[in-house]
Amino acid sequence: MSLIRIIAAIPLFILAASCQPPPAGDGDAVANGTEAGDQVTSGDVVAAGDEGSNGGAIPVEVVMLDGRYTLLRGGEPYAIRGAGIEFADVGNFAAHGGNSLRTWRTDSRFSTAREVLDEAASHGVTVVMCIEIGRERHGFDYDDEQAVAQQLEYARGEVMKYRDHPALLAWMVGNEANLFFENPRVFDAINDIARMIHDVDGRHPVTTALAGFSPELAGLIETRAPDLDFVSIQMYGDIVHLPAILEASNWEAPLFVTEWGAIGHWEVAQTNWGAPIEQNSSEKAANYLQSYEIAIGSNPRQILGSYVFLWGQKQERTPTWYGLFLEDGAETEAVDVMHYIWNGEWPANRSPAVEGMFLDARSAHDSVVLAAGTEYEATIRAADPDGDPLSYLWEIMRESQTTQEGGDLEEVPERIEGLISNPDNGNVRVTAPPQPGAYRLFAYVYDGQGKAGHANMPFYVE
Repeated sequence: MSLIRIIAAIPLFILAASCQPPPAGDGDAVANGTEAGDQVTSGDVVAAGDEGSNGGAIPVEVVMLDGRYTLLRGGEPYAIRGAGIEFADVGNFAAHGGNSLRTWRTDSRFSTAREVLDEAASHGVTVVMCIEIGRERHGFDYDDEQAVAQQLEYARGEVMKYRDHPALLAWMVGNEANLFFENPRVFDAINDIARMIHDVDGRHPVTTALAGFSPELAGLIETRAPDLDFVSIQMYGDIVHLPAILEASNWEAPLFVTEWGAIGHWEVAQTNWGAPIEQNSSEKAANYLQSYEIAIGSNPRQILGSYVFLWGQKQERTPTWYGLFLEDGAETEAVDVMHYIWNGEWPANRSPAVEGMFLDARSAHDSVVLAAGTEYEATIRAADPDGDPLSYLWEIMRESQTTQEGGDLEEVPERIEGLISNPDNGNVRVTAPPQPGAYRLFAYVYDGQGKAGHANMPFYVE
């Protein structure tokens, strides 16, 4: 067995946030404080090792082992079964086989970094802790040397507070620096923070998260951020192209995939009025499995681990687009897929499968236009793999008019009440809203055992 310590660190590339910790509601994994989204924390868990001591940390390093990059934790190979979590039930995550979570900031509006680390430790889960830094798209100026220096000191303070926690796996310096960036000095700042972390915490590797990847990004990383231990890549529908992109970039170094999952709202077909067409829960689940097999599971030599997005629920264009859970806490078929990936077998109880959804006998790709105040038929076709009896819930929402990017906080669109007859049914009558405009019809299917399927379709009222 060959064991060669990796000496050369890898450069990086990220999305900036603000030199002081920005408002906790601003960022990629912000949810709406629902049951599915409340951080489960335990104030009784005491982290091993006080601030500034060396007693609690478990050393982590990247090595070359039998021809493949491997993460060692406490000297033993550590296979990551990860998810992005900032406000979800860590115990439930661990029960499904998950063992590592990543954050988007130290302290969020749901919990402090200490609470996240303590809760993770109580379930045997590790944490990739993100230190949020200034985003150029939010106005941070990387030519402002004073602001950059203050940001470095802020990062130093965060590292000093949490470097000794036994649940800490790695540091992530910012998130998606390349998203709408122009100033390459952001990478210099990231590298300075990575170097500082190595100086004050030699027991945890340092990474950063990139929005996508390309030969151009690879070149910037190699020249601007050589002190990173590895990079982290975030891709959605286009993740199936990751193997080809890595080859075209001549990228041979190790990496994490720290966001992947649903096809992005910017990657799908749209209606005639510009509403993105979302996959139903079964189509999403199939895409999760395909994405994993093509882009992640196929490359064990380079990919140290992956973190699916999102273990929880959030509003981003719709309430169902990116979360593996519904707003009421029900698990979707994508959770079944992750259970299968992590355990090699499906959960004992499977989620309802959705075949399709129709409004006025048309699908979302038909760009359905309705007459105000007129009644129409709507149908969702679903079945339960375990034969569980199904119940249904329907609702109408105004189409989101948000223009936010990068996962920034969005308002939940208005729900329109009183327009659906007998909503606890797979086939209902829907009255088009009286006001013209863009809307979206949602259908939810429940198995009575905490599992659900969902579908939605945009429509326009004239």
